[in-house]
This record gives sequence, structure tokens and C-alpha cells, in this order.
Amino acid sequence: MFIRIESRRPLPPRWATLALTLACTLVYARLELARPGRRLALLLDWGSIPHTLLHPPAGPWWRVQGDALLHLLTALFLHADLPHLVGNMAFLLIFGLPVERAIGALRLLLLFLLGGMLANLAAALSLPQAVMPVIGASGAVSAIVGAYLALFPRAHLGVVLPLGAYLQFLRVPAALLIAAWILLQVGFSLYAPGFGAIAWWAHLAGFGFGLLCGLPLRARARRRLRRAP
Repeated sequence: MFIRIESRRPLPPRWATLALTLACTLVYARLELARPGRRLALLLDWGSIPHTLLHPPAGPWWRVQGDALLHLLTALFLHADLPHLVGNMAFLLIFGLPVERAIGALRLLLLFLLGGMLANLAAALSLPQAVMPVIGASGAVSAIVGAYLALFPRAHLGVVLPLGAYLQFLRVPAALLIAAWILLQVGFSLYAPGFGAIAWWAHLAGFGFGLLCGLPLRARARRRLRRAP
């Protein structure tokens, strides 16, 4: 009788999440070191401007389309201020590392880039006349959050709650926290789309993209994690 023994081999190193975090941080540092006028010029040159995207200037078709796609991509690595950067990078690390472990570095990288570009396009469609650039990795990170929910629907996340003079650590279902976050995005998208100068529809579009991409990868991710030591 022959018995099949599944080989258990270590997973490849997780480099994509850390590389994306480093890239966003270095770009932000470069912007901070620039003069105020130069900084604004860089944001306008490399951010995704909805009005320009949806009403492109005259020129060769391939050049116009190439610029639009490039700006949808480069806008992901630009951040307006330090809280904007820290918030996005914190969520990227929390959700990106487990997702990368489950689906691999290259798939996570594609999920971030394609999900972020789609999210920026959704933001442009929701604010078609805006002349200020849409920037930040929020839509791309939302795609990672959507994939996390698809891959780990029963996972729990640790939450620290301040209770008077004490801090209480709780383990809360990730699905519950993500559902509350989604409801918040939907509420602002429908009733206060301009609140906080945030492209709320970018978050929803990115999340939906990540969720749809994560569902067909769930079975493969489970096999991958099962084979890992």
C-alpha cells in the first residue's frame, strides 16, 4: 500500500507588502523635502485629476490613454500628510501580510495596483468635475481588505478599547469590523460625498474588487497554507 504524504515546505518570503509600504513612505519623504510650490506641482503632475481623466486634452489617442493610466497608478503612492500615510500603511501591514502569505507576493502586488487604479477611476466617476488630484493608497488598501475578508471570513482581529484608566484587549470577528467600516463608507458616499475631502467611492470600489478577486482564490490559499510548516 502506498500512502501519499503531502510535502511541507516553507512559503516564499513576503516582500510585496513591505516593498509597497517602503515605496509609499519614500515618496512621501521626497514630497516633504520639496519646496511647497514644487510639492504642489508634483501632486498635480502625478496625481489622478478627475476632470482631466474624464475630459482629456486633445492629442494622440495612445498618448492620452497612456497618461491617464499612468496617473491612475502613480497617484497610489502619493499622500497628502502624515496621518494619511500612517493610516493607509497601518491597514496595509495589518491586512496585507496575511493576504500575501495566502496568495503570494505577485498576486498581492497585482491586487494592490489593479484594485487601486480601479478605485481611482471610480473616484473620478463620482467627482467628474474635480480639478484637484485624487491621491493615496486608500482604494488599493481597500482591495486588500476585501481580499482578506474573502480569504479569512472567520478570522478575528485584536482591538484595544479604553475603559476609563484601563485598556481592554478584545478579539472581535474581522467580518464585523469590516462590515461596520463598509457601512460607514456607504453612508458618507450617499449622504456626504464631499466630507473630509475623501473619495469614499474609491474605498467601496477597491473593496469590491478585492472581495471578487479573493473568493476564487480561497481554496488555493487554504491548500497553500496547509502545506506550509
